[in-house]
This record gives sequence, structure tokens and C-alpha cells, in this order.
Amino acid sequence: MKKKRITIRQANPGMVAGEDIYNSSDQLVISEGTILTDKIITRLKFYSVSDFYIFFEDKKKAETENLSHSQIIRESIEFKHFNASFVESLKNFKGELNEINSEDKTLDVPGLLDLTTRILSKSRNGIHVIDMLHCMRENDDVTYVHSINVALIAHVFGRWLKLPEKDIDILTLSGLLHDIGKLKLPSEIIYKHDRLTTSEYSLVKAHTIQGYQVLKNKDIDERVKYAALMHHERCDGSGYPNGLKGSQINPFAKIIAIADVYDAMTSVRAYRPALCPFEAIRILEADGLQKFDPQYIMTFLQEIVQTFVGKRVRLSNKAIGEIRMINKSYLSKPIVQTDDRFIDLSKEQDLVIEAIL
Repeated sequence: MKKKRITIRQANPGMVAGEDIYNSSDQLVISEGTILTDKIITRLKFYSVSDFYIFFEDKKKAETENLSHSQIIRESIEFKHFNASFVESLKNFKGELNEINSEDKTLDVPGLLDLTTRILSKSRNGIHVIDMLHCMRENDDVTYVHSINVALIAHVFGRWLKLPEKDIDILTLSGLLHDIGKLKLPSEIIYKHDRLTTSEYSLVKAHTIQGYQVLKNKDIDERVKYAALMHHERCDGSGYPNGLKGSQINPFAKIIAIADVYDAMTSVRAYRPALCPFEAIRILEADGLQKFDPQYIMTFLQEIVQTFVGKRVRLSNKAIGEIRMINKSYLSKPIVQTDDRFIDLSKEQDLVIEAIL
């Protein structure tokens, strides 16, 4: 709480004394923290106390503290600029992506990359980009939005991996185009609320091959084409379309696969709500080392989890706290500070982060 000095004439019942108040003989009249009443104010006047400090609450700060982190971000000027740039780029991207499906359409690589550059110019750093994206999870992500999200995450991921700028551009382009094959799928399958039938799932899996077919004759880096074809392959051979393993999978496809899965899990889908990022991190911790390249998945998880340090969260017991420290050996179970204690979630088997506020 802040303090401010008032005159005795400004004193009102309910105010809180911000200091010990003495009379002219250095005798204590009231102590710091005393709640003023009519009787106490009269007493202060009797002892000729002319002015003193009171505690007061900074209402603007209090209102801010009561807002969730996401609400604060959404109300910021930075987010409004970021969101406006995202929406504008999305509009242009839809047109570009639909035209790419035409066999005789030349791919405008600089133009596509400019779509993400415009969005990235509205952010401060990688952490800020991830922060902004997590505040844009309210609506069902269609293929276009998901593709831009994956491109932005891949761009940040490339920096975490310390890739050269040219490779980061290729990785960003790979994210933009990785799901282009989905444009050939019926919308009723993309937006289906129920579990897909076997034949429908087979149709969905074919989007990787269809995407490669769209891109194979385009004048672009081969890694972009392989990302479209292989981003659902898994290092243990459990992926599709060809059940490739480990070194058979293009490195850029491995990176896009992680960005793709993380965005898909933490975004709303027609058939389920978005997962809490820490639930997504828990799943990737459990399966990731088998399904994804260990070098890439560990870098991604170690970096992505750092973006949540200092964020307010709700635990599964409904307690509200703030993430203070990451457990390097158990990334989905950080140390959280509540009002009265520090909780090491790695030692609390049944307690998890339920939501980021």
C-alpha cells in the first residue's frame, strides 16, 4: 500500500493511519494501522494533530492486479497492434494460399515472408510472440490461422536453435505452407465435432501427400516441400504417411512437427477446448523423446516453459499463484508461489497447473 499525507480536515472514518501519531509531548495518540473512526478523529483534533500519513490503495494498480495476465495483454496497445497486424496478414495469406493451389502460380516467397515479418515487427522478442499467441486462443483455429501460428512459433524456435537467418526464413515459410494440403479437404471434416471415421481419418492423413504435390514443382527450397510431406512423421515410426523413422525424416520437418503439435494442442478445436500449455508440455515430456528428435524437443520445451515464468496460474485445487521457478528435470511441474507458501509441483503428485490466467 502507498502512503499520502492529509490534513485533519481531510480525515474520514475508514481511513487507515499510515504512521504512529504523537502529540506535542511525544505521547502516542494512535499507532500505525489504526482504522479511523469519528471518535478517533475527534481525539486527533483534541491533541492538535494538524496532518499525518494514511495508507491508501492505488485503485488503478489494484484493478490491474485483479485482471488475469491474458486480460492485461489483450488490453495493451502492443496486443492491439499485434492483433491488427495478424488479422491483416491473415486476410492476405488466405488469398495467397488459395492461389498457390494453382499449378501455374509462381510462389511469391518474399511476399509470404513479409506476412510474418509484419506481425513479428509488432513484438519485442520470442517470449513476447509466444505470449501474444497464447492470448489469441479464443476462437477455433482454421487452417489459415494455424499455419500462421506455426510459422511464428517456428521462427522463434529457429532462433532458440541458433539457426542462420536464411534457415529461419525457410523454416518460417515451411510453417506457413506445411498444411496447404488441407485446403483440399471437405470443410465438414475439418470442423467435425465427433470422432472421425476410419475413412475420414485416412482422407485427413492424405493432406501431407497432397501438400507435397502442390509444392513439388514450385521454385522453393526442398526443405519446405519435405516439411509439408513429413510433418506428421515420428522418429519412432508411428507417424504418417510413410512411417519414416529418425534420420529418414528431414530436419526441418522435425522442427515443424513440434511447432505444429504444440499449436494444435494449445488451440481450440471443433471437437475439444484448448489444452493448458502445461498439460501440453506434460504430454510432450512423456512422449516427446520417442516421437520427436531429442535435440529439438528438449530445446523447445526448455525454452517454451521459460515464457511462463512470472505468470499467474490456477492450480487443480483452485489455488491461485505465480510461477516462480522451473524444475529442469520436470518442466511441467514448476515451483508456484501462492499467498502463503511456495509449492514445488514436482513433489505434489496430484496437483497440476490447470490454467494460465
